[in-house]
Amino acid sequence: MTRRTTSLTLDRITVKGLRARGRHGVLPAERELGQEFVVDATLFVDTRRAAAGDDLSCTVHYGELSEALVKVVEGEPVNLIETLAQRLADVCLDSELVREVEVSVHKPAAPIPLPFDDVIVTIRRSR
Repeated sequence: MTRRTTSLTLDRITVKGLRARGRHGVLPAERELGQEFVVDATLFVDTRRAAAGDDLSCTVHYGELSEALVKVVEGEPVNLIETLAQRLADVCLDSELVREVEVSVHKPAAPIPLPFDDVIVTIRRSR
């Protein structure tokens, strides 16, 4: 007799390219002038209940989540975008529905004296 195990494959809800102005960085000019940050957040959620009932209360409201993430970026400055990414992940994990989250923080205007496209820190956190 073969034993079957079922593992739950989680669905993904992604907000990509969310832009907000923040004053994060270690240099005084970054704190004084601020700059644009771009956030990508992927939430790993079981959306079957929401889909079955066509019920927003059974999933993550990505509009409200986006507003909360922007408040973090626009809020209290930190030195490292790693710290900012952790704060953003914590906001995503505030919802009991979110089992895991991957957050990328882009700093396209980072103070690097060479040609570059972007600086990105990506973290993955789970319950």
